[in-house]
Amino acid sequence: MLNQLRPVLVLGVALTLITGLAYPLAMTSLAGMIFPAKAAGSLIERNGTVVGSALIGQSFTSDRYFHDRPSATTAPDPADSSKTVPAPYNAANSMGSNLGPTSAALRDRVKEDLATLRAERPGAEIPRAEIPADLVTTSGSGLDPDISPEAALFQVPRVAKARGLTEDQVRALIAAHTDGRLLGILGEARVNVMALNLALDAQTGR
Repeated sequence: MLNQLRPVLVLGVALTLITGLAYPLAMTSLAGMIFPAKAAGSLIERNGTVVGSALIGQSFTSDRYFHDRPSATTAPDPADSSKTVPAPYNAANSMGSNLGPTSAALRDRVKEDLATLRAERPGAEIPRAEIPADLVTTSGSGLDPDISPEAALFQVPRVAKARGLTEDQVRALIAAHTDGRLLGILGEARVNVMALNLALDAQTGR
């Protein structure tokens, strides 16, 4: 019996050490040497202080900044741990809203967001079709750090007014921080919101 179990136990331990320890350590070390910034979390620094990650969105609310797309992530309610409360861009709880097209809560939230976006241009009639979808819809992860160039351009009048810049100056910043499709064919063009906002701060001295 022992002679039959020994090979199984030895193989199990060996595979555990190889695939569960040696391989992950080797790949982590290799990634750290070849792609040190990405392996460390694609952290973004300003004046030597880490202010975020290029991979995770943040909640920008000031008119002086471009805003990310909505996030549906949540966190435990401090008052009742059996419940949750909204916690946008909570990296510890990546998730979508799971609300369907017949959800009244989803409909009300989208209507509120549309009203907020239209209020950025008082006196202008903005059809719903002209508002980029990623400014009113959440993603599956709730952590998207990027928005579409169209979503960034929609916010130009508000940001330019708040910053005392011309709209052409702000559009130039967007163009400079727009990444095209990977290899020209994969994905869509995108703008990293944090990188764009940091560029705004650098240009205007906050």
